[in-house]
Amino acid sequence: MPEVTIRKRLVCVEEIYHEGGPVAATPLRRGAILTAIRNPFAGRYVEEIAGFMEDLQPLGVAMASDLLAALGGDPALIAGYGKGAIVGQAGELEHGALWHVPGGYAMRAVLGDAKAIVPSSKKVGGPGTRLDVPITHINASYVRSHFDAMEVGIPDGPRADEIVLVLVMTTGARVHARVGGLAAGAIKGEDGLR
Repeated sequence: MPEVTIRKRLVCVEEIYHEGGPVAATPLRRGAILTAIRNPFAGRYVEEIAGFMEDLQPLGVAMASDLLAALGGDPALIAGYGKGAIVGQAGELEHGALWHVPGGYAMRAVLGDAKAIVPSSKKVGGPGTRLDVPITHINASYVRSHFDAMEVGIPDGPRADEIVLVLVMTTGARVHARVGGLAAGAIKGEDGLR
């Protein structure tokens, strides 16, 4: 399979103190890491592309590790995650799907074998395209307080022959979460759902 060629990376961390209600004692931190890589399949249809997932695994681990470091470095601080991909216009949506395994498994491993499936979104677009990356709790997808999303993008990417790969992590529930459901403290952690 082709070599992974990186053009640029972007790391951002936001702190949310309130959403119109009382100021949180500890702000919610949401972080994202985005990497623009050359799409080796851009401009043509290639039947066998799955092998490129293995080539992306080291990048997934590096991105997950760097994002964790940007959020303080302690896996115990991370409560939510998500992933995504923006494929440049010379590519196809399926090229973004190549990120499911290397991005998701990297975060689960770096965070100490998190149980929940990593939610994902992907789209095809040009430079400046924004992507809403869904977020759920790392050990139980049914924890409503952690249903969230983070809007991300790179101003000059993806170029037509690129893919922007994205990982997102958060340190907790939405600020002012109060819609009930399974509480994070009641997670059984057996199946990644509850």
